[in-house]
Parts: sequence; C-alpha cells; structure tokens
Amino acid sequence: QAVHAAILRHRFLIVRSKELRCGPEQSRRFYREHAGRFFYQRLVEFMASGPMWAYILAHENAVPLWRSLMGPTKVFRARHSDPDSIRGAYGLTDTRNTTHGSDSPASASREIAFFFPEFDEQRWYEQDELQLRRGQLYYSPEERVHRVLRAQEAEVT
Repeated sequence: QAVHAAILRHRFLIVRSKELRCGPEQSRRFYREHAGRFFYQRLVEFMASGPMWAYILAHENAVPLWRSLMGPTKVFRARHSDPDSIRGAYGLTDTRNTTHGSDSPASASREIAFFFPEFDEQRWYEQDELQLRRGQLYYSPEERVHRVLRAQEAEVT
C-alpha cells in the first residue's frame, strides 16, 4: 500500500495494475538477462516467494523518474543517501529491495508485454495517451488505475 501511495503522490498515472504471483520458471524467464551472475538465483527466489503488484506507469520521463523514486539498488546506500526513497524506506537486501524498474523505454515495453500480454501498447498510445496527458482522466480506487474520462462520463460528473 505504501508503494501504491508513493506512485499516486508522485503523480504517476497508473495505466494498468494487477496482483499476481510468479512461479520459479516465470521468474527465471523474467530475469534471464542476469543468468549466470552471482545474484541471479536470489532474484528468482525472491520474485517467486509470494504475491506482488505489477504496474504500467505513465509520466513524462517515467523511466528516470521511477528509478529516482525507487532509489539506489543497494539498500544500505539507499538508507543513507536516499532514506525517503522506496528502497531506502522498505528494502531489506540488495536483491529484496522492494521494487523493480525498467532501465529504458525498450526494457519497459518488453516487461509490460511480459506481465500484461493482453495490453496493446501501440493502441494505448493511439487511443488513450493524449487524453491522459491532457488530464482527461479519473482515478478508480476499486480498479487501482487511472481511466480516460469519456464524453458521456464527463456529462455525469
């Protein structure tokens, strides 16, 4: 809940969110680029250890802004240099550091497709992104996402 609140407080738009649980095989596929590195197995085990929330977030310069809000990967450093960051406040270890964030727009697209295979990113940009950018939206706490305010909904509110 604290991470979700931080997302809203920092004015990210939540395009999609869902609670899910990844098994070991799915976790290995997600972190395959790190296979063979000393921390790989710990990442896989942590990701597979319980339920989590996956988000598609939107904001101008979303990738660097989210990475800044998360704070340094190394929790010890985050606690001392950026204690108000998500990892500084809630991280446990370097591989159990609370959050993940894409390191580039290309990685974000790949990771969105991994967690939200039903989401059509190109269609979203064509149909919803401009209205969201203009502020034609509302937040649905039940769905935990921002929605485009359609003309018929604007008349009701």
